[in-house]
Amino acid sequence: MRPVLLSHVHDPATTPIFPGDPPFTIATAATIDADGYYLRSISSGEHTGTHWGAPAHFDPAGLRADELAADDLFLPAVRLDVRAAATDDPDYQVTAADLVAFEAAHGPIPAEAAVLLWTGWSDRWGTSAYPNLDDQGRIHQPGFALAAVEWLIETGRLGRRGALGTDTFGPDPGLDAGYAVSRALYRHHRISLENLTNLGSLPPAGAWVLVGGTRNRAGSGSPATVYGLLPPV
Repeated sequence: MRPVLLSHVHDPATTPIFPGDPPFTIATAATIDADGYYLRSISSGEHTGTHWGAPAHFDPAGLRADELAADDLFLPAVRLDVRAAATDDPDYQVTAADLVAFEAAHGPIPAEAAVLLWTGWSDRWGTSAYPNLDDQGRIHQPGFALAAVEWLIETGRLGRRGALGTDTFGPDPGLDAGYAVSRALYRHHRISLENLTNLGSLPPAGAWVLVGGTRNRAGSGSPATVYGLLPPV
């Protein structure tokens, strides 16, 4: 397999912060001239930039970052291209019918897969068009419809170790302040992959994702380098 990067560069100057999350700062803590080595101090929330969320992020009884197994972070991937629909409607919600149409074109979604939405939102990274706030401070971003996620869960496509992923702030439609999709996802020992990029490098099916990050004790998730692993040519 060939690796490709699915993570943005984390940079306080360009990384959009989800409204209400902690600030993201980087400061130089040591220099080669003064200390003999170069070191920086980084402060951010666990869900800043490209990151993954553990079940405990929304489920009090869910697994935390340090309780996940290695195979929770290494998953077969399918990539749904919804860029056209998201361009026409920034609040677009992917439906169960969209998923059925995907399977008709590309074959069944593997069990315990990472189902990744390619909305085109990563092209907006570093601009106000990424959070896409209206004059009331509401986020307008595409996401999964709750019924679509329930279909993935009920039919076993996500299994216990699957994931929802997207190149937006998260799998929920931006206007859903109740995070119904995330709550449904995390109730069943699954993770989310958020603020992804370079999803166009993945085929619709046949790739894998490998998720890095830190295993903080009792963590709700972690900023991460996420790799797409492409099938042999």
